[in-house]
Amino acid sequence: MVHLFNVVHFMRLFLSSHRFGHHADALVRLAGQRRNTLVIGNALDYIPAAARAIYTATTYDPVAELNAIGLPASWLDLRDYIGAPIRLHDALRTCGLVWVLGGNAFVLRRAMRASGFDGVIHSLLSQDALAYGGFSAGAIVTAPSLRGLDLMDDPKVGTFGDEVISYEGLNLFPKSIVPHVGSGHRDSPGADRAARWLSDNAMPYVALQDGQVMLVDHDDGTLLP
Repeated sequence: MVHLFNVVHFMRLFLSSHRFGHHADALVRLAGQRRNTLVIGNALDYIPAAARAIYTATTYDPVAELNAIGLPASWLDLRDYIGAPIRLHDALRTCGLVWVLGGNAFVLRRAMRASGFDGVIHSLLSQDALAYGGFSAGAIVTAPSLRGLDLMDDPKVGTFGDEVISYEGLNLFPKSIVPHVGSGHRDSPGADRAARWLSDNAMPYVALQDGQVMLVDHDDGTLLP
């Protein structure tokens, strides 16, 4: 366990390279007494719904995984809240943890911006009304900027080719997050390139290997091995 810095904002974050990493117990503790969890999978919006359903049924079901560690979970689709930030705020107020899946970080950011998630999550985290957890793309988007992460995720995926690409992150965490570094994950080569680019351009970042978690508990930022 490495204590990296004090975080200015009063919030709870669990930023993982791959799923819960080695620290499911830390996620449960961070959620606290309000364990009801909403799962956001919009980083996978570019994949057809039928293919996603098959993958969930046969390979990885995040709702079942959360339920198994004592975090009762259900899905929340940001596409149902496009242009409706007040409704989204009301929905997120019902949970103690939002869990954001991996996929394409740029696809995820488009859904977040369109639904008003950016402002809503800042408001709820600042009130300590819930905790934010996410892995891979779900962790990447918490940074101030997604610059350099286009070496991992194609920013044009899911667009019609003429949109202006935004590199603005949620700015919940003060550094770029690079998951899967040196991990043998299929995205590890891109992650290694992204980490080198950030280093070469003097941009502060945290490189996470699969299994590692960046944990922020109010004013304390800790890297869990």
